[in-house]
Amino acid sequence: MTQRFQPISAFKKEPYKKILCFPKIKESEIEKRLKELKKLGITHVSFTGPLQIEKCHILGKGYVGMVVLAKKNNKILALKIRRTDSPRKNMTNEAKLLKIANKLDVGPKFIKNSKNFLIMEYIEGEKIIDWVQKSQTKAKEIRNVVNNVLRECYVLDDAGLDHGELSTIDKHVIVNKKRNTIIDFESSSINRKPSNVTGATQAIFIGTGLAKIIQKKIKIPTKKKIIELIRTYKKDPTLENFENLTGGLRLETVSKNKKK
Repeated sequence: MTQRFQPISAFKKEPYKKILCFPKIKESEIEKRLKELKKLGITHVSFTGPLQIEKCHILGKGYVGMVVLAKKNNKILALKIRRTDSPRKNMTNEAKLLKIANKLDVGPKFIKNSKNFLIMEYIEGEKIIDWVQKSQTKAKEIRNVVNNVLRECYVLDDAGLDHGELSTIDKHVIVNKKRNTIIDFESSSINRKPSNVTGATQAIFIGTGLAKIIQKKIKIPTKKKIIELIRTYKKDPTLENFENLTGGLRLETVSKNKKK
């Protein structure tokens, strides 16, 4: 992925101003946000990534914000920009929830936030669905990654943090050679019953596009058996029942492949 960085003043120009103030451009808001970025220490941005908004490429887009590459102290980071139509008044709550996930060794590392921005570690890699469908991705690697994802889900469950969007897990896990992790905590909550393991297991193994690809690449139990394992864990989400779930799914019981 080509990373051509420009000074943040690029946000004053078309088509980049649409990313800084998506979806409705307001010149006064652009100036205000540029000052906010300067206070955060962001000096450069790069418009690159798999998603295209009009003529501009970015890393990601959600109902809360847009994500682009940025530089702070010459370090490449991910910058989340709050949408002007976002239901969130600021980025404070998402920052708080990401910090909780970080304490569990989950998610991109939190760096800094302000009203309209969240700066975090940039994890280069592929979305899990793109990684899984590559011809060179082996069955053993798939089992290893899926096992690690579900273990992250378990520690989130155990801590009472619900991710909120793992039914569409293909968009919320990044995989590279050294690491895989859950991303995007904008819909997370500590005020509802966590369903990370159950939601992720269903999304990975039952009825989704990702599940169909995985079913062709690795041998898994019957749908009936998977649902039985999920229900047992859901009823009593203990470590023992989690290990029974991953064992029943024929995943490799290995420690998380994350850098400390």
